[in-house]
Amino acid sequence: MKALVLLSALLFWSSSFAGEAKTVRLLTIGNSFSANATHYLGDLAKAGGHTLIHRPLVVGGASFQVHAEKAQKHESDATDKAGLYTSGLGLRESLAADTWDFVTIQQSSIKSHDFITYQPHAGWLHEYILKHAPKAKLLVHQTWPYRKDDVRFANPSGKAGEPKTQEAMYRGLTAAHDRIAAELDGRVIPVGDAFFMADTDSKWGYQTDTAFDFKTISMPTLPKQMHSLHMGWQWKKQPDGLMKLSMDGHHASILGEYLGACVWYEVLFGESVVGNSFVLNGIEEDDTRFLQEVAHKAVQARAK
Repeated sequence: MKALVLLSALLFWSSSFAGEAKTVRLLTIGNSFSANATHYLGDLAKAGGHTLIHRPLVVGGASFQVHAEKAQKHESDATDKAGLYTSGLGLRESLAADTWDFVTIQQSSIKSHDFITYQPHAGWLHEYILKHAPKAKLLVHQTWPYRKDDVRFANPSGKAGEPKTQEAMYRGLTAAHDRIAAELDGRVIPVGDAFFMADTDSKWGYQTDTAFDFKTISMPTLPKQMHSLHMGWQWKKQPDGLMKLSMDGHHASILGEYLGACVWYEVLFGESVVGNSFVLNGIEEDDTRFLQEVAHKAVQARAK
């Protein structure tokens, strides 16, 4: 009898701290960066005892302008394939397809530092979302800065206003995302904050392999890329069939995708991701904990 009472007490205690199970309906209007950042979001939600209903509208490299013009084409001619997403629906039908809790928008990463590229298209999308999904909360997905050894920084163009370093890109995109969120009365999903925080951590952050000799490379050798949040150096097959060492300092690696999803989880479900039981095979326990804690810090920093 005592054992039964003790078991009941333990079950009550654990359930009281587990948090209420939630169902979140999410529509993302973005590109490969939104796909990266939400890759593991469903897994985190499930591990947290929640349900995620997610409809992604992804166009590679798309800016606010691309999505706005796609919707405008659909309004002009519903049969025009240029106005449709891969689902076969336009933005209007996608917004009306469910009672979304959140709808997210984001700028193309290459333009993310330059606020002049945000308007008027971000504002147009906001008005369109209000019209066709009036109950949804608007979230602005803050994209992340490129890896510090990305070609953009290793061989800067010299163009006026073009960021020359990872930090300059981060500062620019942060200011731009904050400004557009304020103008549209939306909330920022601070993935860029989390990326920069992790990348610049003195103990954990990625360090460029300065000892690697690119002149004598041979496949499958790669530079050291420990803790890279970006895809980085990789061997890619070219149209002529030959393999070439290529740099992708833009898109998220598995670590970056996990970190991004942790940030989204906290914003959408309103609870700490620290201690979430979903972990990726091959990632050290300490790294998982670090990324969860960074995500939590990034979200909490904006809640103050």
